[in-house]
Amino acid sequence: MLLLAVLVTYVYGGFAQRQLGIAPPLAYAVGLGFVVCLLGSVLLHELGHALTARRFKIGVRGITLELLGGYTELDREAPAPRVDALVALAGPAVSLILGGLATVAAVTLPDRTVAGEIAFQLAASNILVAVFNVLPGLPLDGGRALRAGLWALLRDRNRATEVAAWAGRGLALVTGCAVVLLFQSRVLTLFGLVFILLVAVTLWRGAGQSLRLARMTRRFPLIDLAVLARPLVAVPSGTSIAEAQRRAHAAGPTRAGLAVADASGRIVALVDGTAAAAVPVERQPWVSVDAVARDVSALPALRVGLAGEEVVRVVQAHPGAGYLVTSGEDVVGVLHVADLVELLEPRRVQRRTAAR
Repeated sequence: MLLLAVLVTYVYGGFAQRQLGIAPPLAYAVGLGFVVCLLGSVLLHELGHALTARRFKIGVRGITLELLGGYTELDREAPAPRVDALVALAGPAVSLILGGLATVAAVTLPDRTVAGEIAFQLAASNILVAVFNVLPGLPLDGGRALRAGLWALLRDRNRATEVAAWAGRGLALVTGCAVVLLFQSRVLTLFGLVFILLVAVTLWRGAGQSLRLARMTRRFPLIDLAVLARPLVAVPSGTSIAEAQRRAHAAGPTRAGLAVADASGRIVALVDGTAAAAVPVERQPWVSVDAVARDVSALPALRVGLAGEEVVRVVQAHPGAGYLVTSGEDVVGVLHVADLVELLEPRRVQRRTAAR
C-alpha cells in the first residue's frame, strides 16, 4: 500500500506540473493530498458497510484501508439475505453520493486550479468505484448482493457464495484480458496496465478466499469437540519432561496431550509440546514440565457441545495453538488448531503434505 501511495503521489505530482504549472515540491504535495482524499473516500465507503451492519445488530471488529479499496470485518454473518444485500450495497451508495458531491464541486470551481482538479479526480474515482463495486462477483459488493439474491433463491448460503465467487473469478479474467487488449491498442499507458492488472489479481485472490470460506463453512457441522479433542495424560507438578513424555507414550494414544495436575489430581496447566520439544534431549531429564506449561486460567476454553460456528468464532477471537475442552468443571482434553484445520480444509492439508 505504501509503495502504491508513493507511485500515485509521483504520477499525480507529474500531472500537476504539466497541466497546472505547479513547481515540483508543491506538485508532489498536491499528489500526496490526492492520496489522502482517496483514503478518506475509501474510509467513508467502508463506514457505509460498518454503520449499516451495526444498524442490524451485527458487530464490527475493524476496518482495514488500502489504496485499492478496503474491507470491513464483521463479527458474524448477516442473518438473512435482505440484510446481507443492504450491508453490501451501502458502500457503493456512499461512493456514489461522494462522487455526486465531488462532481458538483468540480463544476462549480474554476478550471485548471488545484481544488478543481482534485474535485474532478475524486468525482471520477468515486463514481468508478461505485460502478465497479456493484459488478456481480465476489469479493466485490455487487458479488455480495448477488450472493444474497442466490441465497434467497437457493436457501443455501454456501452454495450461493461459491457461485458468486466463481462469477468474481470470471470478472477477474475478463478484466485482465480487456486491459491487455486496451494496452495493445494504445488506449492505456503502462501505468494503467499495471494498475488495473493489480486490481484483477486482487479480485481473483479475493474470489478464491470466498470459495475457500464457503467450503470451510459447509464443514462446520462436522466439528465435534468430543471427537476432535486430544485426550490428556496428567503428571504431577515437578515431573521431568523426559518422564512425562515416557508416561504419555505408555498411555497409548499418540495424539495425547500432556497436562500438569496438582496434589488433588486437578489439571492446572497444559504442557506446550513445541516448547517441550525445543528443550535439548540431554536436558529433558532435568527440566520440569512446569517450565514449559501454561496455566489453564490463561487458555481459552471450549465447552463440549458447542456448535461448529461457535467453535470457529472462539478460535478467531483468541488465536492460539491449543484450547481447553471442558465438560462442566472438568477438563476433558485439548483442541489443537492443526486438527481443526485438517477437518475444515482436508484438501489444503493434503496438498501441503504432498509438497513436502
